[in-house]
Amino acid sequence: MRVVLADCQGKVRSALRLLLEQECEACVAVEADDAGSLLLAVQGFAPDLLLVDWHLPGQPPEELLAALRAECPGAFIAVLSGRPEVCDVALAAGANAFVCKGDPPEMLLDVLAQARAASPHCK
Repeated sequence: MRVVLADCQGKVRSALRLLLEQECEACVAVEADDAGSLLLAVQGFAPDLLLVDWHLPGQPPEELLAALRAECPGAFIAVLSGRPEVCDVALAAGANAFVCKGDPPEMLLDVLAQARAASPHCK
């Protein structure tokens, strides 16, 4: 499973990478800390899963999700945020799933299982 992690906080990316590699045997292929580097990183790359912070610097989140959908139409996009009230907005903007950063790790693992089931590379 090819995963892209995008969060402006290196500690968050490190924790997510560790969880993904230990619990899911996922390959974290790309990391980004802002919208511009994320969009550059996914050009020509077909990730199975994008884990994207809703508050990623550099672009309004709704515009970023639209750009990611255009660049990676088959990817499962999960939005991460510390603000649960943005869940409905993120889903309406094109995210497949939402995970609150305060949720237990099992919530993220459930999202990863959904992404794995949706991916043509993981069948």
